[in-house]
Amino acid sequence: MNAHARLGLLLSFVGLAAVAACGGGEPATADSAAAPATPAVAPAGGPQTPDAGGKVIAVNMVTDDQGNNVFIPADFSASKGDVIRFTLVQGVHNAHFLPDSNPGAVGLPPATDLLQLPGQTSDVKVTWGPGHYFYQCDPHALLGMVGHLTVQ
Repeated sequence: MNAHARLGLLLSFVGLAAVAACGGGEPATADSAAAPATPAVAPAGGPQTPDAGGKVIAVNMVTDDQGNNVFIPADFSASKGDVIRFTLVQGVHNAHFLPDSNPGAVGLPPATDLLQLPGQTSDVKVTWGPGHYFYQCDPHALLGMVGHLTVQ
């Protein structure tokens, strides 16, 4: 078999594999064709409940019409046991309390997942001690998407 025939056979196989991967599933019914499915927005970081007497602090993650990436509010205070609820408004963002930017801090949470669907949330429970903490959106930190948390 010459090189052109092998290439043609390979491309045919790749094309069939792509069609097979895209196909399948249940055939569309009149009901499923009439209304497109809307994705459910689930919390990425899992819902958290504040400790007794604590509160949920809402922080929006936004890419505005001018392309600015910001946390709203960027700087805020919390108490141990509070929950910070990061909510995606627009864009693709996460929140990360970096150990390198918070020297000596113990018990910092890992970076949240990248949120991609508007309305998606990621909760972070404040479990670390009093002090000032820096956080950022990893993909947009160099563009100024940073904030500061004061734990009282």
